[in-house]
Amino acid sequence: MSDDSAETTRGRAVIAGASGFVGRYLQDAFRDEGYEVVTIGRTGDAVWGNTLRVRELVDGAAIVVNMAGKSVNCRYGRRNRAEIIRSRVDTTLELAEAIRTSEHPPPLWLNASTATIYRHAADRPQDEATGELGEGFSVGVARAWEDALFAADLPGTRRVALRMAIVFGDGSALVPLLRLAQAGLGGPQYDGAWFPTRSRLAAGTYHHDRHTHGRQKFSWIHIADVVGAIRFIRDHEDLDGAVNLSSPNPSDNRTVMATIRDAVGRRFGLPTWRWMLELGSFAIRTETELVLKSRWVVPTRLVQAGYEFRYPLLRGALAHIIAERRQHRG
Repeated sequence: MSDDSAETTRGRAVIAGASGFVGRYLQDAFRDEGYEVVTIGRTGDAVWGNTLRVRELVDGAAIVVNMAGKSVNCRYGRRNRAEIIRSRVDTTLELAEAIRTSEHPPPLWLNASTATIYRHAADRPQDEATGELGEGFSVGVARAWEDALFAADLPGTRRVALRMAIVFGDGSALVPLLRLAQAGLGGPQYDGAWFPTRSRLAAGTYHHDRHTHGRQKFSWIHIADVVGAIRFIRDHEDLDGAVNLSSPNPSDNRTVMATIRDAVGRRFGLPTWRWMLELGSFAIRTETELVLKSRWVVPTRLVQAGYEFRYPLLRGALAHIIAERRQHRG
C-alpha cells in the first residue's frame, strides 16, 4: 500500500468472510468512514490458505473483522457439520497466526461468534457475566470458534468475540420469515416431542419435549446496530472478550411472527407444529433448531458501556427494513 493511500484513509480495514450479508454491509460502512477496505475469503484480496498474503494484509491494519463461516442454514449431516466447524475454526486460526507473525499487528481483531452459545433459556436472560453455555453441536462449534480466537498469545491485539443474535436486515434471515407471512404461513412455530434418531443425537439437534406454544425467546439485532456496535467497540478500548450483539429488547417467536404479519399487511398466519417443521425443514434442507431453540440473550456489556441502539424495538426495526426493501424494489 502506498504512503499516499495511508495518509488519505483511516487505515486498512481487513474483512474476512466479506461475501456474506454482514460482511457486505461492513465493507460499505468502513469505506464510508474512509478506510481502505481489503477482503479475505475464497476470493478477494487474499484467499484462505495463502498465508503470506493474509499476513501481508493484516500487518499494519487498523482493524480486522472476521465473519467467515459456512451458513448454518443446512442439514447437520456429517459433511456439513465438519464444514461448519472447519470454516470457522481454521480461518480463525489462520488469522491468529498471521497476526502473531506480523511486524505491526492490528490493534483490534473482532471475530464473529454466535448467541447460540448460550443454553435453551425460557427462565431468564443470558448475558456475558451470568449466562450459562449450552450443549450440543451448535454450542460446541461456538466454543471451538472462540477458543481459536483467544488461544494465541497476541499481546498487541485486542480481541472481541461478537456473540451475534439473529441479524435482521434487507437480505438477512428475516427474508424467509417475510415470505412465510406473505404466503399466509406466518403463525407461531410450536415445539413438541420428536424422535431421538441417531443422526439427530449426533448432530445435537434433538429436542426434549418442550411445549413452548410459540413462546420460545427470540433474540435479534438490526444490521445497523451490528455496524454501530462494532464502531462502538472499536472506540472503547476497555471492551474485549465476549460481547453480546443483540437488541436490549428480545421478543418471542409468537410476537415476532405477529409483528411480521402486521408489517406485511397479513392479519392471519397459520401456525406450524413440530412435526410440520420437521418435514418442512427436511424438504428445504435446514434444521428446526433455528426456529425452536429459545434464545434469550441481552447485551449487558454494550448497554453498561453506554451504547445507544438505533433500533432497540422490534416493530421499528421491521418497519425500517420493509420500507427499505420496498424502496430498493421500486
